[in-house]
Amino acid sequence: MTTSTSPAANKGRSAAGLDVSAAFATTLETPQHVQIAEELGFRRAWLYDTPQQSPDVWMCLALAAERTHSIGLGPGVLVPALRHPMVSASGAAALERLAPGRVAVAFGTGYTSRRAMGQRPASWTYMTRYVTTFRALLRGETVEWEGSRLRMLHPDESLPSAPDAIPVYIGAIGPKGMEIAASLGDGLFVAGAPVPEQAKEFSHVSYLALGSVLDDGEALDSDRLRTAAGPGLAQAFHVSYELGGEEAVKALPGGPEWLAVLQTTPEDQRHLAVHNGHLLHLNDADTAAWNAGAHTLVEHVTLTGTADEVLAKVQQLAASGVTEIMYQPAGDIRRELEAFADAVGLRR
Repeated sequence: MTTSTSPAANKGRSAAGLDVSAAFATTLETPQHVQIAEELGFRRAWLYDTPQQSPDVWMCLALAAERTHSIGLGPGVLVPALRHPMVSASGAAALERLAPGRVAVAFGTGYTSRRAMGQRPASWTYMTRYVTTFRALLRGETVEWEGSRLRMLHPDESLPSAPDAIPVYIGAIGPKGMEIAASLGDGLFVAGAPVPEQAKEFSHVSYLALGSVLDDGEALDSDRLRTAAGPGLAQAFHVSYELGGEEAVKALPGGPEWLAVLQTTPEDQRHLAVHNGHLLHLNDADTAAWNAGAHTLVEHVTLTGTADEVLAKVQQLAASGVTEIMYQPAGDIRRELEAFADAVGLRR
């Protein structure tokens, strides 16, 4: 893996001994939020590739590059099934030219983005072919895709300054994905699951977390916390439904109420209802669950707690092999970024 020598390489280290980055559910306000993250000392900003609800991730990353000077930037995660590998390679090359030494790229099978459009995630076979082609294109090689030979024909000023200037992370949690991540990527990207035991075998492990630092004496059912940590909590319902169906959701506090709202949507459109507001806000079913008691889970399924409790959770992640925590704020973005930065010792 290429080690950046940019100013960002020395920023963003927490009191827990790992890098602290921000992640954003991409909106047109995200470039401004990335600027705030840079001011607070965050190591990198990862932007979601969720075209079913977000503006183009490359466009927003380019706008963020123009607003910032040192913070790392990257899509986390790119979904191969959404675009040709040449499009991804061209986007990564352009971003590297706009923000030299600051770019990383993460790929995933597209579990949420694909499910939200009624499709299955990409196969690991396809992922392997795609990422291998992407990396070869950035090295200037001629490759084969869909039966044709292709190569980046960009002028030199539009290409990365070095063949392997852009590190690649692979989103994975299961055995097959972990094997591919070890052979294909420069690091492991973990989202929506506990840290795999195999994570300790990787030198770079990025872990996505959502939640909120509680105000003094704040109740777990507060309106502020619902806005800030509710979107992270809702993923427990979304993932349970996608993986285990209705029975898995019924076992959760607020699960029956969540299902009752979801079932008012025609079955062939329920994937739209499930993923509406993904990591941005609570949809109608999520709100019903929260009000019916799901908020009691928030400290268990998200990175929520007092400042000391949040720091302790981050320290536990570091002990499990995580080298970079990616914190995604919701609601009042500045407040959430500031509170998290203070809790983990980023502003010390």
